[in-house]
Amino acid sequence: MGTENPNPRNYPLRPAATPFASQQSSTPFLSSGPVVGSEAPIFRPGPTAASNFQAPPFSGGPLVGTEAPAFRPPPSSRSNEVVRPPPPPSSGGPPISGFQSFPNPPMPMAGQVPPPHISLTARPGIAPPTRPPPPGPASIFSLPQPPLVSMGSPPQSLKTGQPNPNIPPPADQHFSAPRPSSQPSSPPPGTSYATGRGIYPGYATMQPNSVSQAPPMQPASFQLQQGGYGPPLQSASFPLQQGGYGPRAPPTSLLAQQRGYAPIPPISTPSGIYPGNQFQQHGIAPPVAAQQGLAEDFSSLSLGSIPGSFDAGLDITALPRPLDGDVEPKSFADMYQMNCNSRFLRLTTSGIPNSQSLASRWHLSIGAVVSPLAETPPGEEVPIVNFSTGIIRCRRCRTYVNPYVAFTDNGRKWRCNICSLLNDVPSDYFAQVDASGRRVDLDQRPELIKGSVEFIAPAEYMVRPPMPPLYFFLIDVSISAVKSGMLEVMAQTIRSCLDNLPGSTRTQIGFITYDSTIHFYNMKSSLPQPQMMVISDLDDVFVPLPDDLLVNLSESRSVVEAFLDSLPSMFQENMNVESAFGPALKAAFLVMSQLGGKLLIFQNTLPSLGAGRLKLRGDDIRIYGTDKEHTIRLPEDSFYKQMAADFTKYQIAVNVYAFSDKYTDIASLGTLAKYTGGQVYYYPNFQASIHKEKLKHELSRDLTRETAWEAVMRIRCGKGVRFTSYHGNFMLRSTDLLALPAVDCDKAYAAQLSLEETLLTTQTVYFQVALLYTSSSGERRIRVHTAAAPVVADLGEMYRLADTGAIISLFSRLAIEKTLSSKLEDARNAIQHRIVKALREYRNLYAVQHRLSGRMIYPESLKFLPLYGLALCKSLSLRGGYSDVQLDERSAAAYTMMALPVKSLLKLLYPNLVRVDEYLVKTEEFDTKKRLPLTVESLDTRGLYIFDDGFQFVVWFGKALSPDITKNLVGEDFATDFSKVSISQRDNNVSRKIIEILNQYRKSDPSYFQLCHLVRQGDQPREGFFLLTSLVEDQTGGANGYADWMLLLSRQVQQNA
Repeated sequence: MGTENPNPRNYPLRPAATPFASQQSSTPFLSSGPVVGSEAPIFRPGPTAASNFQAPPFSGGPLVGTEAPAFRPPPSSRSNEVVRPPPPPSSGGPPISGFQSFPNPPMPMAGQVPPPHISLTARPGIAPPTRPPPPGPASIFSLPQPPLVSMGSPPQSLKTGQPNPNIPPPADQHFSAPRPSSQPSSPPPGTSYATGRGIYPGYATMQPNSVSQAPPMQPASFQLQQGGYGPPLQSASFPLQQGGYGPRAPPTSLLAQQRGYAPIPPISTPSGIYPGNQFQQHGIAPPVAAQQGLAEDFSSLSLGSIPGSFDAGLDITALPRPLDGDVEPKSFADMYQMNCNSRFLRLTTSGIPNSQSLASRWHLSIGAVVSPLAETPPGEEVPIVNFSTGIIRCRRCRTYVNPYVAFTDNGRKWRCNICSLLNDVPSDYFAQVDASGRRVDLDQRPELIKGSVEFIAPAEYMVRPPMPPLYFFLIDVSISAVKSGMLEVMAQTIRSCLDNLPGSTRTQIGFITYDSTIHFYNMKSSLPQPQMMVISDLDDVFVPLPDDLLVNLSESRSVVEAFLDSLPSMFQENMNVESAFGPALKAAFLVMSQLGGKLLIFQNTLPSLGAGRLKLRGDDIRIYGTDKEHTIRLPEDSFYKQMAADFTKYQIAVNVYAFSDKYTDIASLGTLAKYTGGQVYYYPNFQASIHKEKLKHELSRDLTRETAWEAVMRIRCGKGVRFTSYHGNFMLRSTDLLALPAVDCDKAYAAQLSLEETLLTTQTVYFQVALLYTSSSGERRIRVHTAAAPVVADLGEMYRLADTGAIISLFSRLAIEKTLSSKLEDARNAIQHRIVKALREYRNLYAVQHRLSGRMIYPESLKFLPLYGLALCKSLSLRGGYSDVQLDERSAAAYTMMALPVKSLLKLLYPNLVRVDEYLVKTEEFDTKKRLPLTVESLDTRGLYIFDDGFQFVVWFGKALSPDITKNLVGEDFATDFSKVSISQRDNNVSRKIIEILNQYRKSDPSYFQLCHLVRQGDQPREGFFLLTSLVEDQTGGANGYADWMLLLSRQVQQNA
């Protein structure tokens, strides 16, 4: 019955090469080795050719460019690089001749990698001039501007799916172990975020253009335009030593117009960004040679050769950022306009490889993310079709009729687009076809023109009468549940939702409460008050009144309301601290097994009595970094997985609401939701005064959103391809049938695809998602989503049609599943290795013919992939180790991310950061799309900012923010501890405006309620906990920042490229 092996070792797609297989690693995530600007030995041997990678993603080793080659091949005659004499030799290390060009080509040394250069190109550039530009600083406007030259696609030799003989393919092998670090393997215990303001120097008092301990240098003042070029910076007048410290060049005045990102004012380079200032970043400004303008159909990023050289080595403001949110690829939708909307189905790449050899060169997984009941905007509802004599389906592969079937024989037959079988058209479905093969009644047949449609299923699609919507509540009433206020908030919320429960007069409802005993409630409509029955025998649980514990809500409405009104006071004096959760779970199963439905569990205490009792195993720092680390993230007791299998068999979905401030083993309890299509809601340290609105909103949405009951889902695809693995919250009933006792608009499921045949002969592959379910109104329905994708013979086309959102959504599920069988570090390494291999493979398409020896190139479609990969490694479910995230919080985040749709997941990984103080005192309309990069440098000490990840708001108050704004938002006590105040509606325009902004964000994504946390600048550890650790572009908790991450990827991509 199990849908997933709790200890997966490999994934189906090429297990020999996939980094999501178990692998050995010798360098931990939180290494204390030097990262940037640290002293290095005078001589260091270069990397061996057989090693693909030098360090895991967050190791403390040097990042990039520390091994500078002694010689470099000369530029071509068309190069605009300036020939320079070598700088004077240094007594402390070899000359940095990697930054020179020689008039006569010396023989390059074997095994050396040309160093990267510093420039940025994002769009087709400008062809190089015929003579080099004049030396020294100059304005680009004084230079001639040649016309644009298109270089087109890669050569034809690369479009056959076979490797180019001139480009050595990357080694297809397991990743070699990284070089061992001589530094301590783990940092000192402590929190993962900075606990002092000095850790973020420059952000409390920002001084633009500040340069510390550097002699003045002549800045290069010029403007860098798209596709343009500029003269080289003047050579440094001092030798640059490998790993040594040298003066930093002042920030160059650039006008970065790439990708529409405007540069922010320059800010002093942060030094000592790690806790305790144990690491220092000393930027070194090497001489920069002007790059040849290119006109390629890809993006390229040239990076500095010195790690951490932010000012001169890499313009951080020009790095690609998803400030517009999730941007879906448009080319695919334009190509097949009858496809279903991407909110229902997204492919990791819309170009399906035509051969297994081509598929083996695609390292980002071929797969899909499906959200069958995704919410649709008003006016775009899925049409409902009711066939009078039966649904039209292929008699061989059972595909439903869709826009891509072809009618032949004058409309008497139709050809299946999945298996190509010719089917007869039923007489009552027959219509004439015109000369082009189109049916004359096409406009009256939505199933033939719409990619998404819903069929009313006849009686043969039912194994029993359609079930009614059923809600059963299993409620912990121990002392912690009462004292925290959870019981009262929950009872009030359920009562307020009774009128809006789906199903109208068909809805069923029931309740069980428990502490050290189990309490049943007779809700028979003839009773004036509910009757309580207590069972204390936990070893032999039975149901005292099987017929009256589940009642029709409309008939017993008064009894249900009386129960909910009296529930908080009923247990007000309860002092019981025990939890007989396992026996109560069995009792709920006995009550619900006849009909199925949705079981909502409200759990406050670690189960301590009867079956399923759990030990206080907690978190153990000694186990991290060992082969047993994953065991603490696995369910402790198989009881819960077996119960989940039984629940699924009888069409019962489980949602878990966990509230305790102590360890409650979410890893075990969440299993109930994982295998029944449910979800986990986690409220650590719940207090009604703080969390009331969040619980009320999320419970209300859970109860009132449209739900598909007793559902099964299957994804069909064309000949030659098949789905091999599925990832999400469900139970796999057969090889390709997903059992989903309850489905709603907030759930998504991922699947991986593989090629069954060596060579695909078709030009198009079709996909069809079919969800058979019972609606709340009692109809059996089939929701069908159909999409087509082209078969391509060119790896470059696969990259062009890639979908970063779908790739990251699939990666997140794979990585989370890997944490159940491997270390957290291995899961993070797997993400990095996939990204590196993909970028290296793409590089091989272009690097040789365009002479891109020093550039990191990437397709436009994947420009955000490195940043999302970094954010995924820093997410709650994968971040750090023992001291970074509590075990329950990590497990809850993992269960949540496994079910999130693409847009919600991307927002969680790269949240919104907006400045609002200017809007609050002005009259113009607020623009919610004006987002800022997630770095501490985006925070102005005079500003007010809102951070929104879809699950919480953080309102950040700068130290120099106007006191009037603060007073208007939080009242007279604005100088007190911000943990004790909140933003509420007050009688002033500033308060009304910010409440309007918060409600606007909540309305845009109502899946979860964003609880608002107020943070004052410098208020530690509160500021670090809520905000600073979530700024994914900064170096926090021992993890790389965005710039260093890109330098690390660039270095690894160019190894063995």
